[in-house]
Amino acid sequence: MKINKYVEDLKAKSAAELNDELVAAKKELFNLRFQNATNQLDNTSRIKEVRKNIARIQTVLSEQAKAN
Repeated sequence: MKINKYVEDLKAKSAAELNDELVAAKKELFNLRFQNATNQLDNTSRIKEVRKNIARIQTVLSEQAKAN
């Protein structure tokens, strides 16, 4: 249920907002990977969650591009 709400929020945003969110998610993923490599990351499942969020953002972007 929580995921569906997140996707609906993504679909309501413009392409520029989605691109900003995509950049932020990629930066977060980089930081998580860096923390994991230096053994500072406690919650390793967060990496998988961020990767899936990036995929969701990219999917919504491609759907919007096909609609136009």
